[in-house]
Amino acid sequence: MSGQGGAMRDTGTDEGYTTADGRKIGGVAMEMRNITLRFGGVVAIKDISFDIRWGEIRAIIGPNGAGKSSMLNVISGFYHPQEGEVLYKGKRRPKMRPYQVARMGIARTFQNIALFEGMSVLDNIMTGRLHHMKANLLQQALWWGRASREEAENRTQVEKIIDFLEIQHIRKTPVARLPYGLKKRVELARALAAEPAILLLDEPMAGMNVEEKEDMSRFILDVNDEFGTTTVLIEHDMGVVMDLSDRVVVMDYGRKIGDGTPDEVRSNDEVIKAYLGVAHE
Repeated sequence: MSGQGGAMRDTGTDEGYTTADGRKIGGVAMEMRNITLRFGGVVAIKDISFDIRWGEIRAIIGPNGAGKSSMLNVISGFYHPQEGEVLYKGKRRPKMRPYQVARMGIARTFQNIALFEGMSVLDNIMTGRLHHMKANLLQQALWWGRASREEAENRTQVEKIIDFLEIQHIRKTPVARLPYGLKKRVELARALAAEPAILLLDEPMAGMNVEEKEDMSRFILDVNDEFGTTTVLIEHDMGVVMDLSDRVVVMDYGRKIGDGTPDEVRSNDEVIKAYLGVAHE
């Protein structure tokens, strides 16, 4: 896989930064400000702030129980923090349901695969187009007028994604028959079908073998490169994180203990102690 982490040059403005390999990263797309999330007496996230910039691959890492998935659920609108605020495109985002956040251009995959097992790959990916469908219930039932035109347009977009992710050979296969690695790819396809501006990936490499991880890493880079999609990634495989990410947020017991480039995080003593293991001599 081709890495893109490493040192960055900050432009000194909110216009973004330039990566070591010359990629231009834009201004702030989303900002978490002093986020605190509690479940009863348990504090899952404690006063965390960081931003996500247009066009970057932003990783969130930490040991089990650090609060990573809880943070992703805050970003996706599934959880609502008791303290702090989420800003999107410079404006405070009000409390929303996940489908409303999706309509704002934010799509996600899940740590535990959430596909319709009895449906084909094609039909699963088509569900990612739901908020692009404007026909009313009668038109859809009769497959008439606007509904038929939308169906054709959405099918065209889905076929492009199928080609992009190289899953043409399984397009009509029921998801239940697929191996785990291909199910993960189908879930990515469904998220891409929504045409998100920000893509949230919750452990996309979990349970994969080396070859499957290489393929998924390549697709994540290609999505970022060809579509310009901003990506927020939770992943336990540190090799993948350091290779793919432009910037990394590190959490431990609900706190933020590191934030920077892969190189900066790699050399952070607190991060080494909490997550990466003993520093090399």
